[in-house]
Order: sequence, then structure tokens, then C-alpha cells
Amino acid sequence: MSTNNLDAIARKSRARRSTKIVLHNGFIALLCFIWLIPIIWLVCTSFSAYPGKNTSTFFPKEWSAIHYVKLLTPDTVNQFPTWFWNTFVIACWTCVISTLFVLMVAYAMSVTRFKSRKALMNGAVLLNLFPGMLSMIAVYFTLKTFGLTNSRIGLILVYSASSGLGYLVAKGFFDTVPRALCEAARIDGCNEAMIFWKIVLPTSKPIIVYTIISSFLVPWMDFVFAKMILNAGISANYTVAVGLYKMLEKGLINTYFTQFCCGGVLVSIPISILFMIMQKFYVEGVTSGAVKG
Repeated sequence: MSTNNLDAIARKSRARRSTKIVLHNGFIALLCFIWLIPIIWLVCTSFSAYPGKNTSTFFPKEWSAIHYVKLLTPDTVNQFPTWFWNTFVIACWTCVISTLFVLMVAYAMSVTRFKSRKALMNGAVLLNLFPGMLSMIAVYFTLKTFGLTNSRIGLILVYSASSGLGYLVAKGFFDTVPRALCEAARIDGCNEAMIFWKIVLPTSKPIIVYTIISSFLVPWMDFVFAKMILNAGISANYTVAVGLYKMLEKGLINTYFTQFCCGGVLVSIPISILFMIMQKFYVEGVTSGAVKG
């Protein structure tokens, strides 16, 4: 085969690769653009000077930050600072309780061997297949019996009570922890609790970060259970999701729609900060979790 033919084949191969790269990157850019459209619209609308909904233009005709000030100034309908604080407290307590439950259950399932262990694990998987909304009525009447509806404690219990069932991801991580570390700790006189807290957890920062973020997101983003449990109409008890939904009622939407958009922007800030902080520890956990000789 001549040199010219080889050069032609090489050029065609490079052209095909370049075309694939352009198409691949173009497709990803298109998906990113589609994904960003609602976010851009929400942020732009939150700076609209008009208080009601406006569907005639994508960008506001007049720009203003006055509705952020109004959102942070409580009135008879809007109590966003209280809603935000309620949601933050519920999310923090749920995060702590759920993270402990998930990690302890996952570690126990990873290191212990007992009769019916497989059946218990399979049962947990089957329970996770059912939507949580199927238990709403039973959960509501149980909380009502103990006087825990319309309270932070009731929501915290709902979000964290069954969190241990989501142990599978953490168990998979604990299965990769070198057993040599645990055996060496046992030889040195450590019991299982000491091994868990002092040996396993310090080398498991990636899964801890994943569990913390997942546990925090559940109450922070939930609307269905919060709406069902906080049903007394007491605005001071609302979470952000329930309170902002109240602004979309027919008689209020033309006054509070832009404030609703402002709330949507503000509610995304804590979880973004949490992720940025935890991302550093995630990388640190990946690099420091190896067994060193």
C-alpha cells in the first residue's frame, strides 16, 4: 500500500474521530442548555419588578431586587425566615439521625454473620421497592395518636425512622474496607464499637459524605409528607416547601409569585454550600482511605 493511501486513510480516521467528538460535545452542550433553562428563568424572574406571574416574556421587562427584601420581611402570608429555620432544623436533625442509622446498620450487615441475615437483607430491599407514599395514611394516624402532627419532631421521625433501610450503598463500601485493619485492631484489644468509630469511619469519608448529603436532601426537598403532617394551617409551623406552595394559591399568586421565585433561589443556597464543603472531604477521603504499609 502506497504512502498516499496510508495518509488518506489516516486523514479519514482523524476526520471521523473529530466528527464524533463534535457531535458528542454538541449533544452534551444541548442537554446542559435544556437543563439550565428553568434555573435561568427562575433566577431572572426572581429579579422581576412585577409581583405576579408573567408568561409573556422570558426575561423581566423591569429588574429589581425588592422582592427579596419583601420575602425576608414577614407579613400575614409570608413567613419565609420562620419556614427556612423550621426546614433547616428538621434537615439537620434528620441528617444526624439518618447518617448514624445508615452507617451503623451498613457496618453491622457488612461484618456480622447470623442466621436469617440474607432474608433480612432481601426483606429490606423489597421494602425499599414500595413508594413511601403508600404508608402515608398509616404514618399520619400513628403520629396523630401520639400528638406529633404539626410539629418538627413528627417530621424528623418520619424522615429518619426508616433511613436504616437505605444501607445497601454504605454496606457495599464497608465490604471494601480491608479486613486486615479490623483484625489488627482486635488483636490490640479493640471491640466492635471501637473498630467502627476509630478504624472504619475515619477511612470511610466518601460514603459518610454521600450519606450526609442524601440524608439532608430528603427533608429539604420534600413536600408530600410535610404537606400531609403540617395540615393545621398554622403558617409558623410550615417548612419552606409548604410555605412557598401556599403563595401559589389562586388569591395570592398575583401578589406573591415573584417572592415564590426568590424563595426557590434562596432555598438552593444551603445545599449548594453543603456540597461545596463536602466535596473537599470527599476527595480527601478517597486519597486517605487506602491501606498504608
